Amino acid sequence: MRISSYIAIFVVFSCRLCTINSQSLVPALLIFGDSVVDAGNNNYLETIVKANFPPYGRDFVNHKPTGRFCNGKLASDFTAENLGFTSYPPAYLSKNATGKNLLIGANFASASSGYYDETAKLYNTIPLSKQLEFYKDYQKKLVGVAGKSNASSIISGSVYLISSGSSDFVQNYYINPLLYKVYTTDQFSDILLQSYTKFIQELYKLGARKIGVTTLPPLGCVPTVITIFGEDSNECVKKVNKAAISFNNKLNETSQKLQSKLSGLNLVVLDIYQPLYDLVTKPSDNGFFESRKACCGTGLVETSILCNAESPGTCKNATEYVFWDGFHPSEAANKIISDDLLAAGISLIS
Repeated sequence: MRISSYIAIFVVFSCRLCTINSQSLVPALLIFGDSVVDAGNNNYLETIVKANFPPYGRDFVNHKPTGRFCNGKLASDFTAENLGFTSYPPAYLSKNATGKNLLIGANFASASSGYYDETAKLYNTIPLSKQLEFYKDYQKKLVGVAGKSNASSIISGSVYLISSGSSDFVQNYYINPLLYKVYTTDQFSDILLQSYTKFIQELYKLGARKIGVTTLPPLGCVPTVITIFGEDSNECVKKVNKAAISFNNKLNETSQKLQSKLSGLNLVVLDIYQPLYDLVTKPSDNGFFESRKACCGTGLVETSILCNAESPGTCKNATEYVFWDGFHPSEAANKIISDDLLAAGISLIS
C-alpha cells in the first residue's frame, strides 16, 4: 500500500472522529462539473445523456437509479460522508433542492458538460456558465432559508468542488474535426483554462473561498477511449494520456496564479490522474480483478443509454471492476479516489 494511502486512511479516520459529537466539518458542499459528479440533474433535461435507469444505481441506496453514472456512490458522495454530512447535496434541478435541504449545499453538475460551453451544447446539457447562474439562484434561496448573515457564513465557509474537462476532450475535441483540425491539444487546453480562470474568478466574486478542482483522469485508460482510439490495442492510449497530463500541468500553474492574485482564496488542485492510473495499471494491488473492461455489458463502450437493463454480460459483482461503464469508475474505485481527494484537500477543511 502506498504511503499516500496510509495518510488518506489516517485523515479520513481523524475527520470522522471530529464529526462524532458535532456537525459536519464545513457548512455545505457545492458541486460543479460533469458526469463524474452529476447526482441527477440530467434527469430533468431533454438529452440522451442520462443514467436514471437500471442497472445504474443497483448498489446505491434502495438499489434504485438516481441519475448517477455509477453502480453506487460517486467520489463526491464519499467526500460528503468524509466531511461529516449524513445526506448528499441535492441535484439542483430535483424537487429535493428546496428549503432546509439547501443548507448542506447543492449539486449543479451535468453529464457531458465541460469548461468549453460548446461541449454541453452538443448534448443539450448544462455548461459551467449556466451552472454558475443556478448557483446565483441558489444563493438567493439560501438567504430565504437561513437569513442573510447565516447565508453569508455558509457561502464563505463551504467547500466548492469542481470536476470538469473530460467531456471536452473525449466527447468533443477528439471526435470533432472542427476542433482537432484547427487546434492542437495544447491550444485547446489553453481555451479550456481561459474558461476555468473566468469560472474561478466568478465563484470568488460570489463569495467562494475554499475551492477544490480535480485534474483530468488518465483519459487514455478509459475503456471506451481504448476501444475507439486504441487501434486494436488493450493498452492505455498514450497520446490521450499525454494530453491529459499536459492539461493537468497547466491547471496547476493556472491555479497557483489565481491563488496568488485573489486574496483569501484557497484553491487546491486535487489529483485524480495518478490514483486512477494506479488502479488501472495495478488492479490486483488494489483489490480489483478487471481494469480494461467495465462491468456493464461487454465493458468496452457501453455508457448512458447503451448501459441498460438489457445489456448482455453485465457483471454480478462490480467491486471487482475499476470501471462501472465505459467511461465511469465503479463505486469501489470511487471510494479509493475519494480518500485520496480528502488527503490532498485537507487544507480546505483545516
